[in-house]
Amino acid sequence: MSLLKIALLQIAPCKTLNENLEKGIVCCKKAKEKGADIALFPEMWSNGYNIHDRPVDEWKREAISTDSDFINTFGKLAKQLNMAIGITLLEKCKNAPRNSLVLFDRFGELKFVYAKVHTCDFDVEKKFNSR
Repeated sequence: MSLLKIALLQIAPCKTLNENLEKGIVCCKKAKEKGADIALFPEMWSNGYNIHDRPVDEWKREAISTDSDFINTFGKLAKQLNMAIGITLLEKCKNAPRNSLVLFDRFGELKFVYAKVHTCDFDVEKKFNSR
């Protein structure tokens, strides 16, 4: 029986997208060194789930697309490390952003995009696109 080792990256976000990119790369490399087959990021890693106590329009501008350089860097890293990576983001969409995860397999191929469905109609989460 072979084991699947999952690195649940319990890491604090930085202040910028680029800082989160750099920190994420380092953490994926460390996870691979420790034998991980897949690295999973904390929810909405691209902006550190930094949506509370801020104007909605401000954090909506931080949404990025699933084909952004930020996301594609993790696809290339997955191939380089021969390790699957589940990278999370505030995804830019037509009507409103989504709280999403992009999964790359160990060959760097995008396997799927999952968008969390927010069923609450209160607080800032009601500003997400749940479709």
